[in-house]
Amino acid sequence: MAFDGVFHPADGLGLSTPNARVIEQNRLFDAALENMSQGLCMFDSGGRLLVWNRRYLEIFRLGPDHLRVGMNQRQIVESLVGLGRYAPDLTVDALCEGTRTSLLQGQATSILRALADGRTVSATHRAMSGGGWVATFEDVTERRRNEDRITYMARHDALTDLPNRVALHEIGNAMLGQLRPGQALAVLCLDLDRFKPVNDGFGHATGDKLLRQVAQRLQRGGRGGATVARMGGDEFVVLHRVETLTDAESLARRLIAAVSAPYDIDGLRIEIGMSAGIVLSGEDDGNVIPLLQNADLALYQAKADGRGTYRVFEVQMDERARARLSLEQELREALTNDRFEVFYQPLVDLGSNAVIGLEALVRWRHAERGLTSPAVFIPIAEETGLIVPLGEWVLRRACRDAARWPSHIRVAVNVSPHQLRQRNFTAMVLSALSESSLDPRRLELEITESVLLEETDANLKTLHALRGFGVRIAMDDFGTGYSSISYLRRFPFDKIKIDRSFVREIGEKPEASAIIRAIIGLGRSLNMTTLVEGIETEVQRSAVQAEGAHEMQGFLFNSPRPAREIDALLRIARPEDEAA
Repeated sequence: MAFDGVFHPADGLGLSTPNARVIEQNRLFDAALENMSQGLCMFDSGGRLLVWNRRYLEIFRLGPDHLRVGMNQRQIVESLVGLGRYAPDLTVDALCEGTRTSLLQGQATSILRALADGRTVSATHRAMSGGGWVATFEDVTERRRNEDRITYMARHDALTDLPNRVALHEIGNAMLGQLRPGQALAVLCLDLDRFKPVNDGFGHATGDKLLRQVAQRLQRGGRGGATVARMGGDEFVVLHRVETLTDAESLARRLIAAVSAPYDIDGLRIEIGMSAGIVLSGEDDGNVIPLLQNADLALYQAKADGRGTYRVFEVQMDERARARLSLEQELREALTNDRFEVFYQPLVDLGSNAVIGLEALVRWRHAERGLTSPAVFIPIAEETGLIVPLGEWVLRRACRDAARWPSHIRVAVNVSPHQLRQRNFTAMVLSALSESSLDPRRLELEITESVLLEETDANLKTLHALRGFGVRIAMDDFGTGYSSISYLRRFPFDKIKIDRSFVREIGEKPEASAIIRAIIGLGRSLNMTTLVEGIETEVQRSAVQAEGAHEMQGFLFNSPRPAREIDALLRIARPEDEAA
């Protein structure tokens, strides 16, 4: 290596002669060059090589005799290209022109250059004030790989390696712009059925393995240019160019069948399902986001229609969604402004025909629709989480009302899975009892099987705690789920309520009576009270009484009534009546 310039060292080096100072300066300069992490070449105003360092040789894998002082830049580039150091598409002319253009810009500019062995080098050219320039070279291969990996991770799901929501929007918009005449973009929103019980029952590790297998099945099923993306949780999207709606429907059926086939994960046989919503792009569609929103509406309809199927987007779905959103807003306002009421339906002893309890049923006094059925607003309250504050309000009101009733009258209150999932649920129930001075033994909480399907151990712990305080626990809608009998083994319910669907078929289907008889016998053997819902005729009443049921509920005796009418039924004076 050589250097033909003269530097002026800083004062204080302790060197007495000019020659000694130059020698020391060159020594320091050589030390600096050899310890640089970047490769360096210095050229004079004529483009001749003055200085280079060892790192430059290492980057381009050159021997010490490959360079010499006085070589011009083109000769060096020709040597590197001849040795096959640069990628094949980089020619001598292109490389030299890149250096010239960089220097003409008047400021240090970096150029990325690909090497033949797959590495990437960043070359930076800086003009010197006295003429000539300095070129530095840095191996940025790892940095580029890390940057590419970060960029990739920002656009892909870490669990399944599928494109994520961000990438999907870009891919979808690109696919819309590439459609040929007669083609449409089919957007399928997909959601797994029964995934949460698997995740909760077998753990998140098993749930993650299941999601990865689902992703693989979707990719195989979406063959022929389909893009599969994961939106999060158990939600996926498939984009595919199609000619007709029939093509999109065939794809949906194929994907549902593929995902619904049994899985073997660590020796566990797992079965889930999938629902799909479909929408096809129109001629004016240039953005995939509205299509995703419409496909999601169709998916919502598919799940509402029983799951395991698909639905195609219709304009009416958007109208229903807007109406639903409006109803949700009104529901929030009603909760804030205390526009709900609690009605009560009597629970009757089949032996004495006496009222022994009342079930609390919430009603909404809507300003325009009037008294609104819970079938209209409870599903929305469940989906939005409003069921938690609404359920607490009903419980506290029911406890206050029940405190006026005779001591042998119980009050039954329905509990949502969302409520039971709250960590403070037990404390809230005890607070309502204390606030109203109601004996805990007079409160009966009704739950459905869905409560035990979700977070079973935590929910069972909560139910055991409440039962320990004296609160009675009843299983509602018994016989309509998948595992009613197994849950009776896991928790000692005080009561089982036989669903009204069995009662409607008494006298029409012999098996209806047989099922009721079996459930009543089961309850008797487990020392549980059995109540039959939906009794509307004397024939039904006599039938269930003959089978040995303890209690009944239904329009035959009374329909749900406001608290004032229940007080009159029980001959209880209301506080406002006494004040009058």
